[in-house]
Amino acid sequence: MAGVLARWMVTLVAISALGTHWGPSEACGPGGRFGRRRHPRKLTPFVYKQQMPAVSENTFGASGLFNGRITRDSERFHTLKQNFNTDIIFKDEEKTGADRFMTQRCKDKLNALAISVMNQWEGVKLRVTEGWDEDGFHTEESLHYEGRAVDITTSDRDRTKYGMLARLAVEAGFDWVYYESKAHIHCSVKAESDTTATQGGCFPAESWVTRDDGNRIRMRDVRPGDKVLSMDSGGHPVFSEVLTFMDRDSRGPWVYYTIHTDDRNITVTATPSHLVFVTESRDLSSPRIAKFMSDARPGEFLLTPDSDGGGFRKVKIVSVTMREEKGAYAPLTVHGTVVVDNVAMSCYALIESQALAHWVFAPFRLYYQLTSSLWDGPSHDQTLQEGVHWYPSFFYRYGISLVEPTLLHPTATDS
Repeated sequence: MAGVLARWMVTLVAISALGTHWGPSEACGPGGRFGRRRHPRKLTPFVYKQQMPAVSENTFGASGLFNGRITRDSERFHTLKQNFNTDIIFKDEEKTGADRFMTQRCKDKLNALAISVMNQWEGVKLRVTEGWDEDGFHTEESLHYEGRAVDITTSDRDRTKYGMLARLAVEAGFDWVYYESKAHIHCSVKAESDTTATQGGCFPAESWVTRDDGNRIRMRDVRPGDKVLSMDSGGHPVFSEVLTFMDRDSRGPWVYYTIHTDDRNITVTATPSHLVFVTESRDLSSPRIAKFMSDARPGEFLLTPDSDGGGFRKVKIVSVTMREEKGAYAPLTVHGTVVVDNVAMSCYALIESQALAHWVFAPFRLYYQLTSSLWDGPSHDQTLQEGVHWYPSFFYRYGISLVEPTLLHPTATDS
């Protein structure tokens, strides 16, 4: 009964916090940066033949396997949607309307891209030259046959814009974007049934942390109540108690980004939407910022503990790669940070603000403090259930829409 009452209490606190402090275009919270609109990220145009992610289209890390052709007389044809968005020009050279047929996911991403194109270039619209293919014009396992791929240009056919068009397609949430030809950009999405279409912020099972007894343990072996090496708000090492797992899934594989540094002994792996702390230079005065793993770039610096344990030193990022790993684990500590694979990481994902994410989970931490003091029990969650914890699940369902869109990772709005 006490647990039920506590859950209702923290839910009400969370709703109150969201309703009182958050608007559609701003967020309030601790620290001087809240209440201000974040400057949009500078977008870098693609170069010719660039693809993102840098893996093959029909792989797990991109748009997934080919599931077979869809024809007008097949049962799957009824799952395709027609796109009549007047902000998009469809070439329709076959005169059959085939280019307008696509999966719902592809339609959503295409419509989002159409808005970005109009915002980027006044008087210019998005143009689709190829959509669903019913005539067999593409390679054997092309996603055009499933309505999951489109070839696009701008309405003015200005090829100098196509590099930026590809970048806008990535920002719109397409799962694979390829500057395939100087005459068009190719984009595709995962299948509607692909459960990998959305993924929060986690670490793989084989990642390791340092416990307060000096032992290194794998992420799969971490338990609530463990005190693990973390980083406090001042940037100093601290052992912080693990309260619970926001997500825990021993299955897999999952798609991860791996950051490689100029210290060959230091690499860190996490999901694309997870926050990592970086600085722009090795200078001690360079401020640390939390950014998505998928946005980390060579030339930036990660924070790793000094050999004497008294602080953090900086290692330079030399490359970022993608790979599949088993398991997905997202521990939550009191400080909202954790040192994973000897790199200072956030516990949070999807929202590109450490302070805001930590504030969102303040009612959750209060819940454990109250249960500890009222019932003289542990302040952490002893359970090790698989799946997403009820609190982040509640927030992602009901609160994520109140966060300023520019702060969200593209996967936060995936269906």
